[in-house]
Amino acid sequence: MSNDALLDTMSYSMQAYRENRPALAFDSKSAEEAVAWQRRLRRKLIYLLGGFPGEKVALSPRSLAIEEFDGYTREKVIFRSRKGMSVFAYMLLPSPLSPEPLPAVLCLHGHGRGVDDIVGIEEDGSMREGYGGYQNDFALQCVDRGYAALAIEQFGFGHRRDERSRESGAGASSCQPTSGTALLLGQTMIGWRVYDGMRAIDYLQTRKEVDPGRIADMGISGGGTTSFYLAAVDRRVKAAVISGYFNTYRDSIVSVSHCMDNYIPGILKFAEMYDVAGLIAPR
Repeated sequence: MSNDALLDTMSYSMQAYRENRPALAFDSKSAEEAVAWQRRLRRKLIYLLGGFPGEKVALSPRSLAIEEFDGYTREKVIFRSRKGMSVFAYMLLPSPLSPEPLPAVLCLHGHGRGVDDIVGIEEDGSMREGYGGYQNDFALQCVDRGYAALAIEQFGFGHRRDERSRESGAGASSCQPTSGTALLLGQTMIGWRVYDGMRAIDYLQTRKEVDPGRIADMGISGGGTTSFYLAAVDRRVKAAVISGYFNTYRDSIVSVSHCMDNYIPGILKFAEMYDVAGLIAPR
């Protein structure tokens, strides 16, 4: 095997990274400049994500079932996000319910079995006796602490995937072919999932149990990814809990092989990940 350093593809990638100069890197000297910079980078980020539909479809929410558990209720709901696509979700509310509207957390799962794995549902449909799974049932932890929690199924997992992945088992996703389709169309899976999150906030703001001005998002791994970009582009998110994602593009997406759903074509021409995080400040 040759030892020629010029054959090392990672070395080439890192050199290209070092020579890159993001056009919208943060360099503001005042609060006014910072706000103007946020507007420019937010517009560019939405463009790089593939943009969002110009017209919102009606949510047309449907309640499929409501179940009572110790300390909370779980409502199974479906609402429309865009033409040709619906979102499956669980609405969790503390029981007994407060007479005052509650702050809410939009809960976004990571790779794995999908939304069931953050609301305590085992693969066989039974309920876990305590918090479990690698995501530790964080949607249940939210409702147990008095928040309303909307746990949505992310695009490509669980209740929202293609027939081939369904036949491959509970943990199989349709991330790769669907993310590839998005890229071929000049869009991204991150953009599709972020828009689902935006419509989920629209849905939360229709619920009388929820304070529409006190909504947070929370996610781990692939859910942390969506939480991060959702908070960056939608200022209705008042707090973001981002686990297992925030890093630099250099040390994460450039350095480590990831699922195709992590990629935003052209992002490094304009910003590093810490610049994008600046779009969440000062929330």
